[in-house]
Amino acid sequence: MKKLIITAALLFACPALADDAPDKSGYTLFNPAPEDQMRSFSTDRPTKSSTPYTVDAGHYQYESDFVNWAYDRYNSSGATTSNFMVADTVLKAGLTNKTDLELALAPLNFNQSHVRDTDTNNTASGFGDIYTRLKYNIFGNDGGDYALAITPYVKAPAAAHNIGNNHWEGGAYAPFIANLPQGWVMNITSEIDILENASLNGDHANFSNLINFSHTVFDDSLTGYAEFWSDVNNDQGAATQYTADFAVSWAAKNNLQFDAGVNVGLNRAANDLQPYFGISQKF
Repeated sequence: MKKLIITAALLFACPALADDAPDKSGYTLFNPAPEDQMRSFSTDRPTKSSTPYTVDAGHYQYESDFVNWAYDRYNSSGATTSNFMVADTVLKAGLTNKTDLELALAPLNFNQSHVRDTDTNNTASGFGDIYTRLKYNIFGNDGGDYALAITPYVKAPAAAHNIGNNHWEGGAYAPFIANLPQGWVMNITSEIDILENASLNGDHANFSNLINFSHTVFDDSLTGYAEFWSDVNNDQGAATQYTADFAVSWAAKNNLQFDAGVNVGLNRAANDLQPYFGISQKF
């Protein structure tokens, strides 16, 4: 990870950071950017990576799973778990040319676990927690080979019993994108979270990092992604997780995208398999 940070720092220093984009600072939620000045459609999905590009001022976007299923056979606690989500959705509104407001909702969750040693089953279902995020683009929103944003967030404990932990939590993440030679795109996203301890006796820091590479396939409407993700949880007894994530997205129209992907666990602490498919659209 130190190498990734050093690489990103060197890229930040490159003169290509500057761009000759038109001045769009006057556009706001109530004074929308005109269509001929809107930037290309960009989403936080698929994969776990996030885009540094914000939604155009005065415009709206949704990004949603149709279905997202995570399966883990005999995890570190000796249980087999299955987590099923439907219509896990992020709603976005462009506040200014550099800032958007985002609301993440999980209206239908179904969790099931089976403990092998005791032959017991546990199930839970209901609404998930609500995440409110504010994304601010630092540079590269409207041009250039590099882009960086910072996104602080707060989690409101709205989840049903046995779905969430009934505690307020928060954090921030910083997605960075670099356009590489031969049409490749690299995304590095780092995140820090302040989470409630599993014992509910205080807070701990959680760190996640990823590096993602993407490239168009066949034509510009289809894009493939490959990603490595790590999550270091400082809660007592928690284990570090590693996954390899793969996905494709299809731009059906200028502002309409469908996608599908799968996250594959690389160690016992991570879910074995997490397939999903979804949709995104901008208005």
